[in-house]
Amino acid sequence: MQLFAAVSVAFALLRLVQAQSPVWGQCGGIGWTGATTCAAGTTCITLNPYYSQCLPGATVPTTTQPAPPTTTPPTSTAPATSAPGSSTTAVPGACSTPATISGFNNSKLPNPFLFDDNTPVRSAEDWTCRRAQIQALIAGYESGELPGRPSSLTASLSNNTLSITATNGNNSITFKPTITFPSGTPPAAGWPLLIVYDSLSIPVPSGIATMIYGNSEMAQQNDASSRGLGLFYNLYGQSATASAMTAWAWGVSRIIDVLEQMPAAHINTQRIAVTGCSRDGKGALMAGALEPRIALTIPQESGSGGDACWRLSLYEQDAGSVVQTATEIVMENVWFSADFADYVDDLSVLPFDHHMLAALIAPRPMISFENTDYVWLSPLSSYGCMAAAHAVWDALGVADHHGFEQVGGHAHCAWPASLSPQLNAFFDRFLLDQPNVNTSFFATNGVFNNVTWTASDWIDWSTPALNERRFG
Repeated sequence: MQLFAAVSVAFALLRLVQAQSPVWGQCGGIGWTGATTCAAGTTCITLNPYYSQCLPGATVPTTTQPAPPTTTPPTSTAPATSAPGSSTTAVPGACSTPATISGFNNSKLPNPFLFDDNTPVRSAEDWTCRRAQIQALIAGYESGELPGRPSSLTASLSNNTLSITATNGNNSITFKPTITFPSGTPPAAGWPLLIVYDSLSIPVPSGIATMIYGNSEMAQQNDASSRGLGLFYNLYGQSATASAMTAWAWGVSRIIDVLEQMPAAHINTQRIAVTGCSRDGKGALMAGALEPRIALTIPQESGSGGDACWRLSLYEQDAGSVVQTATEIVMENVWFSADFADYVDDLSVLPFDHHMLAALIAPRPMISFENTDYVWLSPLSSYGCMAAAHAVWDALGVADHHGFEQVGGHAHCAWPASLSPQLNAFFDRFLLDQPNVNTSFFATNGVFNNVTWTASDWIDWSTPALNERRFG
């Protein structure tokens, strides 16, 4: 009898251990049916209504803010601009850019190397037109209209605060990103600049200025009720079709506009990068895609709606993973346009996926970082999506301008030191002008929650050679 009791206790303890989630494991959220307690030394922290994670200790990790500047540039004012227009690169010659395509149907990842009329992209010059087509489609289906430069744009820099005033008709707004400058004398061309969405969560080498951009002030992102709220909509009206992420990208473009006219700021506008994590990582990717003056794009743990593909995230969900999908994201927040909700129930009608959103950045540099322990991000989807996107950089002859790194063992938006060499390499080569630095990084730990990535199941097209001209 005593032996039976001991065995019963042992089995009870075993069941208790098995009912606990390990460090970094999921422990709750809408739809979660697994363990809701965490292993010793970890605490179940709610990251969003759909995902709670077992984190070491009892507090949510904090992000690192930039150190106070040691030098202060002189106060400067940028001249007003009056000619409205887009900041995007003009497309030479005739190039049809419809906002939607009737009758499109493809359950796999669409071919980025086919024009809308199904003729092939054959050269780097062709890619300029194809890029414009993809951007128009993304605007038409999911991101909304991106306005150009407003009728008036003025700015001043004082005490490391850049005050920007934009006017559209009778409406005006002012927003004030802050800059932290490196110590010492600026280079002749000015400091490289990293624009940070809301808060900094990656290490930044010395010699690079950082700017904290309050994107959530530009377009609110509290929940689905935030539609049409924020400075951008005060300027263009609540009925503007631009999603929150498009509005954020508009703000980044205006920052670059005024810095180009403000030499006393000592910023090298040819060496501007953008970054953000999680929802702000999605936004950083969108900014890099829409603003061609961004020299380096660094989305961190952007997941679904960022560097993950809608079709692949749905595949993960259908295989049993609790991940963010298109149908969930349109209910959760306003990162995408209201029109996107019309398409999320049948993703095959989308003539693009996010491998093509990322490809808008090519041939400019981009590296994204993902976290396989945070399953909500859709880890397989991010890897497969960026593998498909990588083909565009490869086709343009600059495969080493596109990087991807995916590991676990850390909390959401907490920086893993093991990835610092890859991050620093991209900073060194593309912002700090060290052209011989190796940036050939594309790797994952392959932890996909028992879901398998098979490229041939999703990619039924080949990569052409478009590199008649080399990009630096």
